[in-house]
Amino acid sequence: MKKLKNESGLFKAALQAAMKYAEERGAVEFEPGDSASDKLLFVYRLLVHDKRLQPLPEDQVSEAALRHKLAVWYARQLPADHPLLS
Repeated sequence: MKKLKNESGLFKAALQAAMKYAEERGAVEFEPGDSASDKLLFVYRLLVHDKRLQPLPEDQVSEAALRHKLAVWYARQLPADHPLLS
């Protein structure tokens, strides 16, 4: 798993975008007390269910792997000249 440039910034933006997608879809309503880990796992499972992400083998599912996967997913949706990609 090769680390992306600005992966932490991409992950933060990706999590926000995925949470917005989940809420607009009507699948969930996130509470302010929900942990980032819980949100990450939920949006990963939802994106896999909706066939927007390729699932990882269950033995490879970890928070670091999911953060990376979500960051890559979001980076692919951004235009090439987006500030988060430089």
